[in-house]
Amino acid sequence: MSSSVNDLQAIADAVVAQAQPDEQIEVQVSRSTETDIRVREGNLEHFVSAQSQGISVVVIKEGRTGTSSAGTLSDEAVAEVLAEARENAELGSYDEWADLAEPDGVPVVKQELWSEKLASFDTAKKIEIAKELERIAVSSDHRVRIDDSNYSDGATERAFATTKGIRASSRSNHCYATVSTMADDNGETQTGWAFALGKDPSEFNLEEAGKKAAARATRLLGAVKPPSKKVTVVLDPMVTAQFLSIIGSTLHGESVVKQRSLFANRVGEQVASPLITLIDDPTDSRAYGAHELDGDGLAARKNVLIENGVLKMFVHSWYSARRMGAATTGNAGGCGALQLMPGSKSQAELIADIEEGVLIDSVQGLHSGVNPISGDFSTGASGLMIRNGVTAEPVREFTIASTLQNMLKNVVAVGSDVDWLPMSAAGVSLVISDISMSGA
Repeated sequence: MSSSVNDLQAIADAVVAQAQPDEQIEVQVSRSTETDIRVREGNLEHFVSAQSQGISVVVIKEGRTGTSSAGTLSDEAVAEVLAEARENAELGSYDEWADLAEPDGVPVVKQELWSEKLASFDTAKKIEIAKELERIAVSSDHRVRIDDSNYSDGATERAFATTKGIRASSRSNHCYATVSTMADDNGETQTGWAFALGKDPSEFNLEEAGKKAAARATRLLGAVKPPSKKVTVVLDPMVTAQFLSIIGSTLHGESVVKQRSLFANRVGEQVASPLITLIDDPTDSRAYGAHELDGDGLAARKNVLIENGVLKMFVHSWYSARRMGAATTGNAGGCGALQLMPGSKSQAELIADIEEGVLIDSVQGLHSGVNPISGDFSTGASGLMIRNGVTAEPVREFTIASTLQNMLKNVVAVGSDVDWLPMSAAGVSLVISDISMSGA
């Protein structure tokens, strides 16, 4: 246990020690900090540096669950939270599956999730990072101007204790920078974006991010509506990551229990191309969502969800596992570090193999455009046409549509260009056939 969270652990332990013989208690105590900086045209436009702390308590008594939380750790607040959770348990509805997680013997995979360099990084330097990222993007092309340039970081310390014997703590911090650009030409404006990611700001590749954001905007200038037809698409890594996040949510036991998963009752079936192996691995510290403990206080672990196209498992919290007669997979809180096993070709090499298609650079309204039960999706998109193995004219104001089931089965190539992004999934270029494109 890290010495920095000993005070949090002591609070959690003290609350659990007050458990009555006929009740179960779970306590989570946390402390966090965050920094958000935004600059525009060299000027600091937005700055937030915040600290917070809190406690949440779950009480289960005779199949009834009560919860309560507070944003302070004073003795009075802690006592009130426990009392309120007990009162809510008395008023709660009976749930035959209500139960706290038990230690399952899976060891915690220790990771380098805390950077002292980041924790002590000077605020003035954080502001300068956002300004430098803006300068690089603007200087890349005379047609480019800045929407905004940002730096963000955060840190979280947590301690768990339960009457079932779970006692654990964790700490992690993270940071990233992002820039949004606009490119103007002949009365037309297009937008672009890029991230810089690292364990601490010294790992940021600002040069690459700034130039990528400028290129994304300028290459869409002159975009037209494409004709409507069935096409082969190449998903940019960011777009792939967005789709993976949705697919991951449908593979959680909570979704299956609520009958909101298109994969229900399909374990063991071929649900995707044999090229698809999808894992959730929060023990891979390269992932932005890497963590040591799940929301139940159990060890995070690597889970293979789809292997060579075959659905192998759902992920579970302790609660969803009980309801489905399965074992927890350390996923209370869902999938946080999804990734596809990469292929052997770069995005340029994938494009070189395509006679006619579309490179999908970005999508709009994806989450609202997907039905998690039927798998149907339709989303706005923009990108570049592909002809004879090279990118051609830019296209915009069109939609791509299919089903998640068909999309997974029609994957014809997976790229080697893994892009670690500040979200719950890593990205990789993905080639998919037979997608409906609706444009002009």
